[in-house]
Amino acid sequence: METAAITACAALVERGDPDRFLAAMAAPVAARGALFTLTAFNLELARIPWVTRETVLAQMRLQFWRDVVAGEDPAPHEVAGPLRALLAGTDLTPAPLLAMIDAREVELGTSRPFADTEALWRYLSGTGGALMVAMVQALGGAGDASGHDAAEAIGTAQGLANYLAAVPALTVAGRHPLPDQTAAAVADLAAEGLRRFDQARRRRPALPRAALLGAWRTRSLLAQALAGPGAVLTSGLPQSEFRRR
Repeated sequence: METAAITACAALVERGDPDRFLAAMAAPVAARGALFTLTAFNLELARIPWVTRETVLAQMRLQFWRDVVAGEDPAPHEVAGPLRALLAGTDLTPAPLLAMIDAREVELGTSRPFADTEALWRYLSGTGGALMVAMVQALGGAGDASGHDAAEAIGTAQGLANYLAAVPALTVAGRHPLPDQTAAAVADLAAEGLRRFDQARRRRPALPRAALLGAWRTRSLLAQALAGPGAVLTSGLPQSEFRRR
């Protein structure tokens, strides 16, 4: 991948996801291009429901990314080129990228995206879980079902931790981020996230360490949410050390 293209992706990540930016900077140099590219792709998808309020226009943006993944040649975009290069030059497959795109459909045109807890878990699997699978694939891991499942579980738990940390901001923005906005329901989510995370960490195969660096605070955030679920709904979980620096 071209250095200029990766630098552009890194700049997007530094502005939009500083925790993952610093985690990528802690990874070996050879892994950084893939991590920056996939995180930038995730940011582009995450922005769509916020910057494009018209559902039809938002769906067009999602289709743009489906076309990129399919190998079509849409309008130039600073993330599209590096993403296609990853698909062509690594073990990355289209499946997790398409899952990431499809997961964003539920957010379009609504302030209440999740009818129930299962819908929330599907979203987390398609966002955080699929992103982790993509990172692991691009770095040469997740070659079998056990590797795929472990990566997805770790990424889903990471997605939950990040999502719970964002609940107060989402609420202020007019969203209803949780299907059940009670402390008991938050505690149940955190407990299930911890169970999935710990189980995957215990049985995980040799996943690339660089892909897992971004999940370094997942367990502590979920443990805090379990111990103090009311804070998730009001003051929020403590910021990461990365964000404080």
